[in-house]
Amino acid sequence: MSSEEITLAAADAQAVLAPANGGRVAGLRIGGHELLRQGDRFGSFPMVPWCGRVRDGRFLSGGAVQQMPLNAPPHAIHGTTRESPWQVASRTDTEAVLTYDLVDPWPYPGRVTQVFTLTPDALTLTMSVETYESSFPAQIGWHPWFNRTLGDGGEDVRLDFAPAWQEERGADHLPTGNRIDPRPGPWDDCFAMPDGVDVTLTWPGRLELKVTSREEWVVVYDEQAEAVCVEPQTGPPNGLNTHPRLVTPIDPLEATTTWSWRRL
Repeated sequence: MSSEEITLAAADAQAVLAPANGGRVAGLRIGGHELLRQGDRFGSFPMVPWCGRVRDGRFLSGGAVQQMPLNAPPHAIHGTTRESPWQVASRTDTEAVLTYDLVDPWPYPGRVTQVFTLTPDALTLTMSVETYESSFPAQIGWHPWFNRTLGDGGEDVRLDFAPAWQEERGADHLPTGNRIDPRPGPWDDCFAMPDGVDVTLTWPGRLELKVTSREEWVVVYDEQAEAVCVEPQTGPPNGLNTHPRLVTPIDPLEATTTWSWRRL
């Protein structure tokens, strides 16, 4: 494990990775503009081996009920890796590979691998979960905190996307199982995009950034003044129970998201 940050650079784009702080992207600067909210809890962190909240911290696997710590009472939230150190497997000027071996409180052995690839106009994030022993359900997702403004008196970011439906959110912040027509924000909500996640963030006069993924689920959170979160993931909140994706010794779980940008 390295406590040092890693800086990837391509033309006027720089991505700063923090292996020791949850394997997160600590910063993303494009043409001098910092796109990610700064601070140890922010940037963009991986959500694994689950995304969002798990109801009461419990999920069923192989006939056994597993209990996760309730770090967002009464639920468990955002997986087990975002505050843990990751190992640096390799790095170049434009690409880095980080790994994390799943440990307690997650009850199953497994390895998570993140690959970060930077080009002058895109950052691609790929994550996989694999096991050589017991099979288990898992999810993969990313939780970026994009700055609402890029400073210097700029306008607030504008969000544009066209989901097929919105998951109705219950009083406990979890999907009820009902599909509803998309509603206006503010949001802390999960949306379905069956043709793949495609969300555009526009800072007027500055930058346009597209968040894309072949995955079908995205959570949008914009209830804080400082930032807007656009979170592609392999299943909805509480998905370990409602939309489990099984990791087996011959079938790992892998997902990719790309953030691409153009100057305005």
